[in-house]
Amino acid sequence: MARRMKGDPVSGWVVIDKPLGPSSSDVVNRVRRAFNAQKAGHAGTLDPLATGVLPIALGEATKTVPFVIDATKGYRFTIRFGVQTSTDDAEGEAVAESPVRPADAEIEAMLPRFRGPVEQVPPAFSAIKIDGERAYARARAGEAVEMKPRPVTIHEIRLVSRPDADHAALEILCSKGTYVRSLARDLALALGTVGHVSALRRTRHGPFREEAAIPLDKLLALGHIAPAPGPGTHLLPLETALDDIPALAVSAEDAARLRKGQGVLLRGRDAPILSGSVLATHRGHPVALTEYGQGELRPVRVFNLEE
Repeated sequence: MARRMKGDPVSGWVVIDKPLGPSSSDVVNRVRRAFNAQKAGHAGTLDPLATGVLPIALGEATKTVPFVIDATKGYRFTIRFGVQTSTDDAEGEAVAESPVRPADAEIEAMLPRFRGPVEQVPPAFSAIKIDGERAYARARAGEAVEMKPRPVTIHEIRLVSRPDADHAALEILCSKGTYVRSLARDLALALGTVGHVSALRRTRHGPFREEAAIPLDKLLALGHIAPAPGPGTHLLPLETALDDIPALAVSAEDAARLRKGQGVLLRGRDAPILSGSVLATHRGHPVALTEYGQGELRPVRVFNLEE
């Protein structure tokens, strides 16, 4: 007999404006308790020193997390010139210094070099695994960690402001796997100086934007929250994460087949023109994520939602 899961069968997405300090896992646990949800997860870690958009999936929405992890992300960050740290952010110890402070025009002229597909060496203090062990664990143990370059894409990068000669604020739109700390380090070196990230904020993660995010303390102040999406709950439908995937309404009979893990044939004159991933729905409710090919919908992820 299957064990009954503790909590309510809450499903959907909550977009948290993560504060400075707690880890992403801490935030997930607090949100799960606020909704009394049976299960929860996030779609991409933010370091304790980072703030901003942290999408949290509850219940059946956790099945859509892979579609968000690969999404484009936006960041606003500040580089402090003149000091390089062991972690490439303000948490590490100073390991190099430089008196050079680049002018605005020099920064602007250098940015095109970092736009588009680039090879980036991740920080030694990162969660990337080397021979089965996290790189940051080796680095904290005093080992010399050799990180291999990885391809990433910087879709957009621009200089936003110069608070003073020591600091520059920038905004980027980038692919998954991009390390802002590496970008700040490499940009400073290209400008003939050194530097590190002194402030970092995620402004976008796929379909989730900072203007729709709720501060964690404000959400927790609401107390126990209603377990269904709607006004005042700050709970978005699970299909919010699938905004770029076509949806197809199916009959009650076909919905039942998909929920059982069975394929559905859509051949004939009225068959839709589809390919790849398709969200099957019934009466406006998600039924399953499917793959469409050769006239058949094949379920990949089935959603156990009450209609």
